Amino acid sequence: MEGTAGYNFYDATQPLAILTGNLPHWRQQGVTYFVTFRLADSLPRSKLRQWLEERALWLASHAEPLTIEEKSEFWERFPARFHRWLDASYGSCILRRSDAKQVVEAALAHFHGSRYRLGEHTVMPNHVHAVIAPLADRTLSGILHTWKSYTAKEINRKLNWSGTLWQKESFDHIVRSPEQLERINQYIRDNPRGGKAK
Repeated sequence: MEGTAGYNFYDATQPLAILTGNLPHWRQQGVTYFVTFRLADSLPRSKLRQWLEERALWLASHAEPLTIEEKSEFWERFPARFHRWLDASYGSCILRRSDAKQVVEAALAHFHGSRYRLGEHTVMPNHVHAVIAPLADRTLSGILHTWKSYTAKEINRKLNWSGTLWQKESFDHIVRSPEQLERINQYIRDNPRGGKAK
């Protein structure tokens, strides 16, 4: 289904791949994603462990298909809370540094128009949000790997650091509709000013 300004959205009639990990990762050809990737030290392990345990218990007690109320409850208890924790600025927050932030912003924009369409995006002190639509045969996983690999090397070089910069797993969500895309865009625009997750 064609979306606003050329963005495409989840289509229940098309094949869907679900990748495994601590978080669900749905993949569908030709769609638009909302992605969040974060620094390795951006969340305390105790909070992440609590979140994963609570999420597993909730999912085990709620069978598919979920009602509208259950979907809303899930969003508030899990994705929205996860984003609020990121916004609390745990960890080193090295992306506050202008030189580190510029590396990430340049990497995001570098292949816009050739490998992907980059929509709204922002670099926060300990995480990054972006709307992205992979082009042609490009995959979201490949794009995220390129961003993280390149920026980790550059930031570690500039800061004379070593070790793991990014958390391996990212949060990603297939955008469902033009209305949801606009809510996500607004969230990304508001995030640097302390906006709430939608």
